[in-house]
Amino acid sequence: MTAVGIDAIEIRTGKLQLDLPNTFAPKKGEDPEKYTKGLGLEVSSFPDVYEDIVTMGANAAKRLMDRKGLDPDDVGRIDVATESAFDHSKPVSTYIAGCLEQVYDGDFRHANKGERKFACVAGTQAIDDAYNWIRAGRNRGRSALVIATDTALYERGDPGEATQGGGAVAMLVSEDPSIVELSTEQGYGSMDETDFLKPNQQFPSVDGKRSVQVYLSRMREALEDYEAVAGPVSVDAVTYAPFHTPFPGMVRKAGLFAYRHITRNSPVEDELAAAIGRRQPRETDYDSRDAYEEAISEYMDDLKEADQYREWYAETIEPTLGLSRVVGNWYTGSVHLARASALRDAADRGLDEEFVGRQLLIGSYGSGAQAEIHSETVRDGWKAEIEALNIDDQLASRYDLSFEEYEQVHDVHDYDKSVDVEEFTTPEAEFVFTGWGRMNERTYDYVE
Repeated sequence: MTAVGIDAIEIRTGKLQLDLPNTFAPKKGEDPEKYTKGLGLEVSSFPDVYEDIVTMGANAAKRLMDRKGLDPDDVGRIDVATESAFDHSKPVSTYIAGCLEQVYDGDFRHANKGERKFACVAGTQAIDDAYNWIRAGRNRGRSALVIATDTALYERGDPGEATQGGGAVAMLVSEDPSIVELSTEQGYGSMDETDFLKPNQQFPSVDGKRSVQVYLSRMREALEDYEAVAGPVSVDAVTYAPFHTPFPGMVRKAGLFAYRHITRNSPVEDELAAAIGRRQPRETDYDSRDAYEEAISEYMDDLKEADQYREWYAETIEPTLGLSRVVGNWYTGSVHLARASALRDAADRGLDEEFVGRQLLIGSYGSGAQAEIHSETVRDGWKAEIEALNIDDQLASRYDLSFEEYEQVHDVHDYDKSVDVEEFTTPEAEFVFTGWGRMNERTYDYVE
């Protein structure tokens, strides 16, 4: 059976940045370490006034197509995942296709286009759709373009304001992929939840404490479901575990819970018992649920300090957080940034042929709520593709906002406000937002 997976990745970050410890924290009267150590964030990315989810997605897609030598006839499907859409009917994918048709011969007239919505997990669901489309033999030899693009803004003064971010990840899903092959097996955890939602509003309503609980519960259920079809996940079998990363501090919790789960009833648990002084609590050993949960909490506190866990986290989870720390939350793109961060770490460590065939365990999550777990196998073209990314240049060239400028940019991207703010950077060889058309649609041009 021919492998299907991710053949190419491109990343487009917003051109502006907000320094959280040095610019945001002082204005909030807060300790900078609340952001750097607590949330695990240093800098947030924002779109300039001529950027939005369409331009960032289209610019990422164009660079991907140019680098891979593709034209529109090579793409049979364009799926956009976003929770920042500005139209309840016309999908963002049509806007992005319209942008791309300005610069390529031919068109995407015969490509299937759509928009995926399930909070942050939608990007992974769009990849699943592309995978299934190819596996069903409906692709006619063509590839799918999957774009996760978001501007993650919170209402001013909201506790989530520091986690904001904006950018896009474009991925090419193909047969015989260069980067990773997707597993057939998947696991899900899903329930009707109200942890994070946007009921006809731009800025989210968030129950922060509940959101963390739901995230961890759905991830656990998805992992259990994945193991039911793929078999137990072992510590040694997973090289990296990229999780959905609204902020790195949340992934610290998820990593600890995942490690406890995959080491249960394994030789590693025996080794941990020798270090901690006891095995993991089993609910059957306690008279009440409360007593069991208290024992679990105490065990987790000890596990977090165990050398075995700290080494595993440093090798398997920490490298996935590099990009998130300096761009913030990208909603649908966050887990895909985590994958890219992991692969960049492998390249920086000088891994090459020995990395081929290794496993990534992907943990995607979307509020509302659903988690998905699947594995990916590294392919022999991974390093060349990852080294072709120009994200470091993009990060280095971002304009550093003052707090007052940040307030202006926030208002620019608030759809309920109309403000006139000069751009902070100069567009060059990219798609830009130019205004509104006769039916209040957004319009775009390519600037040389």
